[in-house]
Amino acid sequence: MCKDGHRLKLKTQDADAGKRLDRFLSEQLPDYSRTRIQEWIRAGRIRVRGQVEKSSYLLRGGEEIEVEPAPLAPLRAEPEPIPLEILYEDEDVAAVNKPAIMVVHAGAGCRSGTLVNALLHHFGRLSTLGGELRPGIVHRLDRYTSGVILVAKHDAAHRRLAEQFARREVEKVYLALVHGNVKGETGRVERPIARDPVRRIRMTARLAQGRAAVTEYRVLKRFQSFTLLEVRIKTGRTHQIRTHLAACGHPVVGDRLYGAPAKVEGRPTLGRYFLHAWRIRFRQPSSGMEVSVEAPLPPELEGWLEGLPL
Repeated sequence: MCKDGHRLKLKTQDADAGKRLDRFLSEQLPDYSRTRIQEWIRAGRIRVRGQVEKSSYLLRGGEEIEVEPAPLAPLRAEPEPIPLEILYEDEDVAAVNKPAIMVVHAGAGCRSGTLVNALLHHFGRLSTLGGELRPGIVHRLDRYTSGVILVAKHDAAHRRLAEQFARREVEKVYLALVHGNVKGETGRVERPIARDPVRRIRMTARLAQGRAAVTEYRVLKRFQSFTLLEVRIKTGRTHQIRTHLAACGHPVVGDRLYGAPAKVEGRPTLGRYFLHAWRIRFRQPSSGMEVSVEAPLPPELEGWLEGLPL
């Protein structure tokens, strides 16, 4: 992909033959939603070999595609009366139990129903260091990951928490159910993570280059075809746990993007992946005292575990 002024030029490969135009563009332009890309196609802002095509146009491979992105409307967080489960709160910080499906902050294709919008309605004011789009947000969880997330109430607290994250002093512990029988009782994955060059919406740990990433795990329980893991991350890369576990041949249950099957025989469809931010340990920004907060496993994950053969 190359840029020509504000235009983007893409070249399809033989492997792209048969893909819909809008799907290909979504993979290549992960910062934009598929809905927005389809709007650009209808507006004639995307041309294939110089011609305007429909979203359903099937690629043949070897096409040159020119994209003229429309300016994105400015985004800002807006308060919304959305229920919140507060796990911990003091004058500096709050810890919230984020449900799966909920997006942390607004972005392309998502302006309402976010965690930030709920936080603004509940607290009124939060730290401003994250900008108008991410007030209070010090770290993130993927959309389909549930569990505990920290929120800074003011700028001084935000700075101190950010320093702890930067120095890797914050302990983050997750629970993950993965496919297969994981060898050994403990393990460590130390592989760099980079954007997948073929499927741009996901990451990969199968390349030599990328950002350093370290994931450690411990087996909590073994089932006939699955393993329940306690996972600690020493770095905070995009999709880190999902990428590392998939690279080891053990994708997280329900995580189709990283190779998990869409359906498990005899089990209900989960509708999310089995990854939960269970515990976070940090130092209180003002006092320096250690604080540990846990988020219970959601009912849908508890229910999915019930009846699994050992």
